Amino acid sequence: MFSMTDHATDHLGFLQDARTWTEHWCRHQAEDQGLELTEQDLAIVRSLRDFYFEYDLSPAMRPLVRHLKNSFGAEVGNSIYLMQRYGESPARTLALLAGLPKPKNCL
Repeated sequence: MFSMTDHATDHLGFLQDARTWTEHWCRHQAEDQGLELTEQDLAIVRSLRDFYFEYDLSPAMRPLVRHLKNSFGAEVGNSIYLMQRYGESPARTLALLAGLPKPKNCL
């Protein structure tokens, strides 16, 4: 069973150690955000985690859009789609779901 106590977070709810992330963590966070995750959402989250561990960067909006466009095509890799799907701050929401630090320049 999932337990929030297994995951240390900062004062904003972001995981302090991205290596402790699990899919259960992601699903719990999505539920708290009012999102019903699809397989595509999980693929996006996994792709974002790969990006983070390769570049040691939790991407803000522009690099996020570029990465998702390269990985998933223009339909997913555009700011309008991302804002409609993940709210006002997609980079922040996706970083939270992926267990990554809050991207710099995100409110």
